[in-house]
Amino acid sequence: MHFRLTRLAAGLVLAGTASLTHAAGFALIEQNASGLGNAYAGAAAVAQDASTLFFNPAGMTRLPDRQVVVAGHLIKPKAEFSGSSNIGGGNGGDAGGLAAVPNAYYAFRLTPDVHLGVGVNAPFGLATEYDKTWAGRTQAIKSELKTVNINPSIAWKASDAVSLGAGVSIQYAEATLTNLAGAPGLATVKGDDYGWGFNLGALWQVDAATRIGLAYRSEVDYTLEGTLTLSAFPAGNGPVTADTTLPDSASLSLFHTLNDRWDLLADLTWTGWSDFDELRIVRTNGVLASLTEERWKDTWRFSLGANYRWNDTLTLRGGIAFDETPVPDAYRTARIPDEDRTWLSLGVQYRVSPKALLDVGYAHLFVKDARINKTESGVLLAGRYDASVDILSAQLTLNF
Repeated sequence: MHFRLTRLAAGLVLAGTASLTHAAGFALIEQNASGLGNAYAGAAAVAQDASTLFFNPAGMTRLPDRQVVVAGHLIKPKAEFSGSSNIGGGNGGDAGGLAAVPNAYYAFRLTPDVHLGVGVNAPFGLATEYDKTWAGRTQAIKSELKTVNINPSIAWKASDAVSLGAGVSIQYAEATLTNLAGAPGLATVKGDDYGWGFNLGALWQVDAATRIGLAYRSEVDYTLEGTLTLSAFPAGNGPVTADTTLPDSASLSLFHTLNDRWDLLADLTWTGWSDFDELRIVRTNGVLASLTEERWKDTWRFSLGANYRWNDTLTLRGGIAFDETPVPDAYRTARIPDEDRTWLSLGVQYRVSPKALLDVGYAHLFVKDARINKTESGVLLAGRYDASVDILSAQLTLNF
């Protein structure tokens, strides 16, 4: 009998649930549409709208007196397995699916040098779902955890050149995971918890043309509490818990105005995935229900981007990025069949009026084939995944 709760299989926030993660691991970088066209290069330095609350709260000091940002994303991932197992079954179909995911931000000037704001988003997310008769059905069928992050923030303009910012993250996570448990039928684990963390940022205006941003987001600890349900063996039902930690991250970004037409952007982001060493599921009476080695590693994300101001109302964007996977080949699982990915992005910003901006962005993610050779409870699943992601985003920014 095998019960398995992946550390986080996260959907996205409010009305939508993402079908696969789009940054490496299960991080979600899609926190605005204005940055998507640059593949989020320079995200901690650009400070172009209120979504800077997430990427670097210090950037709020560059905003007008009051600003609202509302963004939405249509995300279509593909994850198709080809291979076999020693219990037979199909390839599971496409584990991805179309999803609509939103985020929103509000920032305002409290004093000449102090800004306040709040954002609602989801920093992490994943959901995968296979056919119930697929070859890996004892290892995973559905994996989903929805998260909501509320992020009140403050920024202080310490001098003409330096701004500092900080925020608190209040997060909720809700997990649902299923797999075939043999004779007891379908095993379903559901659980949820609240957690909290913080984020810090600094912005340095080196000269009239150049800004450097540095940002940090802390870990968030959870103890997911819920129930294990067996469809054909009710006597085995009962409460379970699983401790998990969302990783911290740090970003260094550059924004440089080359001339009156061109901006150049760059970003380097580190994520501390190595905290994810094992997954331990425990019944509340202390009996171990499942132990899975994960042994993830810390990762780096590299991105470059550019803006071209066509005229006073139209700006064109482009960007590329490389996102390392934290998953070692020997420990890849069917719940998170992650691999390295390369981003190609395009975007456009149109000034609708003196107080309103519309951003639209598109990105295609080329995901390296992910190979899996995983034995759990005597079932060997071997094969590879053909994966990619398409993202289309739109954003409305209003100044007051």
